[in-house]
Amino acid sequence: MSTAVAAPEAERVWRPDFVLDVRALVAPLRRGKGDPTFHTELEGPDGGALWRATPTPEGPATLALSRRAGEVRARAWGPGAAWIVDGVPALLGAEDDDAGFVGHHPLVAETRRRMPGLRLGATRTVWDQLVPAILEQKVTGTEARRSWREVCWRFGDDAPGPTPRPMKLPPTPRRIREIPDWEWHRAGVDQSRRRAILACATVAHRLEKAAEMRGEAGRALLQKVPGIGVWTAAEVAQRSWGDPDAVSVGDFHIPSTVGWALVGRKLDDAGMLEVLACYAPQRQRAVRYIEASGFRRPRFGPRFSPKDYRTY
Repeated sequence: MSTAVAAPEAERVWRPDFVLDVRALVAPLRRGKGDPTFHTELEGPDGGALWRATPTPEGPATLALSRRAGEVRARAWGPGAAWIVDGVPALLGAEDDDAGFVGHHPLVAETRRRMPGLRLGATRTVWDQLVPAILEQKVTGTEARRSWREVCWRFGDDAPGPTPRPMKLPPTPRRIREIPDWEWHRAGVDQSRRRAILACATVAHRLEKAAEMRGEAGRALLQKVPGIGVWTAAEVAQRSWGDPDAVSVGDFHIPSTVGWALVGRKLDDAGMLEVLACYAPQRQRAVRYIEASGFRRPRFGPRFSPKDYRTY
């Protein structure tokens, strides 16, 4: 479809007063190349745009972001258009505060020098980040992204607006509760993750308050739901309110990556937290710099094989 089909229902032009890398900022929101809620245009009237379909407190919305001549152009469609456009600065890191952050390790300090545009953005919403985070619990990224695609395509509403390709919204909490067990199985979602998602869907409106509470209090609210632990709460916090201290404790890869990058050896969660202690209360920011540096830890064995739960 052409972007000229319908005028945006909300629009703004924003000029940031800091170095900004739009694509790097929104990249953590994309769950794989086939994510139905996300699309990247390589060409277009503004040099290509980033499209994102998401729920908002005012209703669903589709946001298109493009960058030209130091300005960010935001266009949006749907009932939540005004809300999503109003939050563009926060989404692109305008509310991120790295005051007091010091690169205590050479890799972190050098990456910060090379990448001044790396900031922590905030979607200001919880539900759309919570479901994919739960799907990523204790499985490979390949499995989680496949399940996210299938759940969105089958049970998400069409994204509003003239999207350049068909896009979907994340399924609403109500729709999630209506999905029969056999459809979860078809999407490769085991009972443990299914129960956690359904538990969150039951209290989804309350969980949105976590983005207002922020910090440790926001993460603690999420963890009151059965099936939501430290790792899942941190993954949501990093995206929903740009939490600079929410480290993904329990991750299969991060402790090892942090260990090899900063001290030259493999670490477990406890060791990682000890090494990162000097960065508190901005430990997650240090992790982001490590990930953005391009550092790759040594590999000594076979990669973890995906497990297709649809065969069980």
